[in-house]
Amino acid sequence: MTGSAPAVSIVVPTRNRPADLERCLAAMAGQSGLESFEILVVDDGSDDPDAIRDVVAAHSEVRLVRQKGAGPAIARNAGVRAARGDVVCFTDDDCRPEPEWAARLQHALDAGADAAGGSTVSGRPGDPFAEATEVIIEHLRWSDGEASGVAFAPSNNLASSRSLLLRLPFDETYPRASGEDRDWCARLRKDGGSIVVVPEAVVHHLSSTGILAFWRQHVRYGRGAYRLARRREPTPGLQSPSFYARLLRGGFSRSFRCGVLVAVAQLATATGFVKEAWGLRKRRSESRIEKA
Repeated sequence: MTGSAPAVSIVVPTRNRPADLERCLAAMAGQSGLESFEILVVDDGSDDPDAIRDVVAAHSEVRLVRQKGAGPAIARNAGVRAARGDVVCFTDDDCRPEPEWAARLQHALDAGADAAGGSTVSGRPGDPFAEATEVIIEHLRWSDGEASGVAFAPSNNLASSRSLLLRLPFDETYPRASGEDRDWCARLRKDGGSIVVVPEAVVHHLSSTGILAFWRQHVRYGRGAYRLARRREPTPGLQSPSFYARLLRGGFSRSFRCGVLVAVAQLATATGFVKEAWGLRKRRSESRIEKA
């Protein structure tokens, strides 16, 4: 790392996954097409911070930022504040970006986009749970409440300028890795900003596999979806029937198994949506009782 400011800063939130982080950093060491770059690992309160420190210390281009376990939205904002590059790219510790990933996102921003997102593919080809999740995310990307254009880019494959991210940070009231990136994209669009998709900017995502991990993941997405809906509507509800009909058609067009898993994911999402609504109402009721 040189004393001059890098062109690009890559922010990687992590918590309790040193082995995943090592694979991620090893993949990013081969980033090409950039004039210069740095990587900032934001340790969000890992139980064994020394394990994260040791992984970071093995990579000269990586800096470590520590914070108490406060969630990925706060971790990304902390990474932006510590970044020295004019462009900030985000990925997650369980991801492996391809060599020209960051350069391709940077080129899209240089061409005038306010934000750019690439293609996130499964790091476990043939995994049915990852395939179903890909179908859902791609559906949200193009139909997340917007009449036209790209509505959403997941935060494991997203880039924007540091100046914009300082002005429009991630909403820190989202406590989990769910919904905060959709919220950020929605606020950017509302502010008149543009999001472009760069298909060649590829990240391989090694998500947890198995039906229980899949169910928990989409329950978490449902909880985030409720928080997002509360910001849009006075009385939040689920999406329209046509939204789910198109989503299911997309799943079954891949395979019968994929369609079934997409349907299971939507049941999990609905469960999370209801859980979050109930939890927030319960906390408000308890707060009123305490004040009385």
